[in-house]
Amino acid sequence: MGSKWRKVKLAFGLNLCVYSPRNHVADNNEDEDSPPPSERRSDAALLSPPGDWTSAPPTPSSNRLRLSKSLSRSSSKKTCSICLATMRRGDGQAIFTAECSHSFHFHCIASNVKHGNQICPVCRAKWKEIPLQGPTLEPPMGRARINPVDWHQNNDFMTVVRRLPPPRSNSARNVAPLFQAPDPAIFNDDESLDHEIDSPEKSFSNKSISDGDDDRRKVTAMTYTEVPAIAKSSASDSFTVLLHLKAPLSNSWHNATRSDAKQPKIAQTPRAPVDLVTVLDVSGSMAGTKLALLKRAMGFVIQNLGPNDRLAVIAFSSTARRLFPLRRMSEAGRQQALQSVNSLVANGGTNIAEGLRKGAKIMEDRRENNPVANIILLSDGQDTYTVNSNAGGQNQPNYKLLLPLSIRPDEASGFKIPVHAFGFGADHDASSMHSISEISGGTFSFIETESVIQDAFAQCIGGLLSVVVKDLSVKIECVHPSIRLGSLKAGSYPNRISSNQRIGSIDVGDLYADEERDFLLSVNIPAETSSKETSLLKVKCVYNDPLTKESVTLEGKEVRIERTDLARREDVSIEVDRQHNRIRAAEAMSQARTAAENGDLAGAVSILENVRKALSATVSAKCRDKLCVSLDAELKEMQERMASRHVYEASGRAYILSGLSSHSWQRATARGDSMDGSSLVQAYQTPSMVEMVTRSQATLLGSPSAQRLLRPVWSFGSQPKPR
Repeated sequence: MGSKWRKVKLAFGLNLCVYSPRNHVADNNEDEDSPPPSERRSDAALLSPPGDWTSAPPTPSSNRLRLSKSLSRSSSKKTCSICLATMRRGDGQAIFTAECSHSFHFHCIASNVKHGNQICPVCRAKWKEIPLQGPTLEPPMGRARINPVDWHQNNDFMTVVRRLPPPRSNSARNVAPLFQAPDPAIFNDDESLDHEIDSPEKSFSNKSISDGDDDRRKVTAMTYTEVPAIAKSSASDSFTVLLHLKAPLSNSWHNATRSDAKQPKIAQTPRAPVDLVTVLDVSGSMAGTKLALLKRAMGFVIQNLGPNDRLAVIAFSSTARRLFPLRRMSEAGRQQALQSVNSLVANGGTNIAEGLRKGAKIMEDRRENNPVANIILLSDGQDTYTVNSNAGGQNQPNYKLLLPLSIRPDEASGFKIPVHAFGFGADHDASSMHSISEISGGTFSFIETESVIQDAFAQCIGGLLSVVVKDLSVKIECVHPSIRLGSLKAGSYPNRISSNQRIGSIDVGDLYADEERDFLLSVNIPAETSSKETSLLKVKCVYNDPLTKESVTLEGKEVRIERTDLARREDVSIEVDRQHNRIRAAEAMSQARTAAENGDLAGAVSILENVRKALSATVSAKCRDKLCVSLDAELKEMQERMASRHVYEASGRAYILSGLSSHSWQRATARGDSMDGSSLVQAYQTPSMVEMVTRSQATLLGSPSAQRLLRPVWSFGSQPKPR
């Protein structure tokens, strides 16, 4: 660490006082009296309040001059490795230098220690002396300053504690961090909301609109029949009708990031604020590049949340802990979040269930609710505490055990809190992550390459920050007395058909801005001898507008089909054919995955090859339909990832499951090693997702527009302007 004389130089640079014996202040002999390494103490162990400055022995003027020059050269270029801000003497912030000689802002490293980390973030050396931050430094919730730590007024609470070695009987992996504050029993300390529209007491008002009304904020519902007309004398037991839904388009992202603008413009179309909990794996396998890229990705998320959005972070390894309460991402909130995320250190095992339990508890215990609530889960390993992922034969692992009861869906309330799961690398348990997302109503993304993690997060939050429809439910009712519903092709969305087959329903849930959903309905068509047309169905949509708090009912037009006197050849609707191809491809993916899990990789490849041939003969394929081309490329990629058992285990399983998640929810997921324009995963991307991914890639590439894109753009209803 160096001699006591170096400690004196540090003290002068910080305007703080140390006590140094006379025989250790020789300028020409700096290291002669230096104690052996085992007896050296950190610089910060000698820190004392500036009120005791007069107790320091006087320093000759020549030595002071030499100190000043030396410190100017050394401190002018120092950077805190946690917040990446420059450390300069006299800037009002204390600096901590550890035994390993690495320096940090005192409040940054104190935050590190507060969250249970006692090793150097740079060289990972174990510290014997640990900086602590007094409890009075935390400002009251909602009153935090932009820089909440004012060190020159609170120096009495800066201290350094010598760390005691753990008991010999405990392994390092199982010993809890020494100064980790225990989580409260109830997580009801969420920061209060200050926007009226999200008050839980405010009930939804009713609004009924017809299909012809000109309302830019309404959902549009369109129907397409398999063919435009059939003969009067003909009947069909399985006639297909396509129901197409589209959410209103938000102009937020386009208005905010116009390339010809000097700076982002506040969006004209506001959005609903979000409560987001991220559950992050910090087990030992995340050490190194993975953790560094995760921190960077979380930094991007934090910077792009608005002041009315709230964030909480759960870090889990062998156990789980909450880094900070559900807090608004104001300037002070973002600063705390960034410091907490930067303090993460990787060690221990992988207890996904415990991480999700605490993440769900935050959502369950919060006093107030933002209109949108989601959980993001990231892990690179397999849960070894709750389920046995290696169970074979008839004893398949029960992945439901990983998901807390409080966020599991039920028939009465539908999906409660969706969990969007991200499997990181080749060693994660894709089956468990897919099951968690599927059960909760979220999506599963496969991050094959470490560098894609930020783009994957960006795509996800691009959607979450653009929710314009809540709790959408679709009701389908037969009109003609002889017509019955045969089936509803709705993917993973809960759907029901009444016992008399006259009424069906689909629970769609939330929609992002400009997001689309397609459902195929099968009905019977009776013969008609007198009528020129047959009324088949009528569709009604009911949903909540999260911004206006209105409950909207949309009455659609009746679905009718023309009846002709003579039979004629009709071309199948390309819209219907396109969705038939999507469903056919998704079913083949599921069958191929089952074959691969049973060890029949050749059979799995054959299943995918057969469906590719079938798709190539369809109407949409002959028209070079974009979705059909994308499906063929995706199926081909899956075949290549089943080339061998090793390839399938490393990436094939995760790639297929991510594809199934995307098609079953009709929502974009990250897949494989790319998120650029040549990627095959853009079939369901919305404009806000594309914009957020572009923003992410601009920051990574360091383009001239990166700084402009980095500036967060927020748009909320009834929201004060961010300071």
